[in-house]
Amino acid sequence: MIHVSATPVEPASWQNLLASSITDPGELLRRLDLDPSLIDAANAASREFALRVPEPYLARMTPGDPNDPLLRQVLPVGEELHEQPGFVLDPLGEQHANALPGVIHKYHGRLLLIVSGGCAINCRYCFRRHFPYEENNPGTAQWREALDYIRRDPSIREVIFSGGDPLAVNDRRLAWLTQEVASIPHVRRLRVHSRLPVVIPQRVTSSLIDALCNTRLPVTMVLHCNHANEIDQELAQAIQRMRLAGMTLLNQAVLLHGVNHKLDQLIDLSEALGDQGVIPYYLHVLDQVRGAQHFNVDDATARHLVGRMLTRLPGFLVPRLVREVAGAAAKVPFHVDLVSE
Repeated sequence: MIHVSATPVEPASWQNLLASSITDPGELLRRLDLDPSLIDAANAASREFALRVPEPYLARMTPGDPNDPLLRQVLPVGEELHEQPGFVLDPLGEQHANALPGVIHKYHGRLLLIVSGGCAINCRYCFRRHFPYEENNPGTAQWREALDYIRRDPSIREVIFSGGDPLAVNDRRLAWLTQEVASIPHVRRLRVHSRLPVVIPQRVTSSLIDALCNTRLPVTMVLHCNHANEIDQELAQAIQRMRLAGMTLLNQAVLLHGVNHKLDQLIDLSEALGDQGVIPYYLHVLDQVRGAQHFNVDDATARHLVGRMLTRLPGFLVPRLVREVAGAAAKVPFHVDLVSE
């Protein structure tokens, strides 16, 4: 008998997973065995803001469930096309703080670099769904202007890689930009805001960790996870790789009707993050961006929910409830309502 050894199957690279993301609403509905009657609204809304869902994120959804909390974050729906007073294109006034291409400087002591306009996933509540990324896609020469802007301002102690998603660019580009930032003496910290490790955990490679961690700067990775179902074994392993590299791991979530607006959902999320050594950092009330009004949870409910979380969880697992206000000097915290069980 001749024994034939099977050729090992190479795991898909993060680049291939990113490139093969689902962008057709019909395909998404078919893959999840959902009602075809949803297609017209999904197609109409996706013409305004494109659908993008990577395969590793799709795999965590429950087929046949139109109310799956992960699906609700990404499925285009007809409500997005209904205009509502107060929901605007630029709810945070970022275009007024867009100091240079790729630079958003809103707060004292820190600024954002828009490292990439691309995302691995298009969240339907995204406050930057109307952001002019085409005007914020710097080449090398413009990046040098942005770096010079930081050099000229000694008050800038922290640089934040943002997007889009900053981890959508390749590791060589990230390494160059990290090293350039680290060469500025008054910069003391690097922060990275990314959803990519959540939706494609394969993005957390040794090359990525080298690109971010091989300078003098301490690195904080701020993940964006809204529901405990987003935390699977692959993400848990990616988180542990980042922790072993010395990164500080935080999470910021958005309070979303139909996704995490119930007490048990928020508690499960905080517990699941804590199990992985990730500190819940912020819980944002919804930024009032046009197209996302159906996700809104009123302020009184938000305060009540976080107040009840304080009675059920240790303080370090209760995120700060905040709102970002255009022109404010910092994020605005809420006073929450302590509610006894």
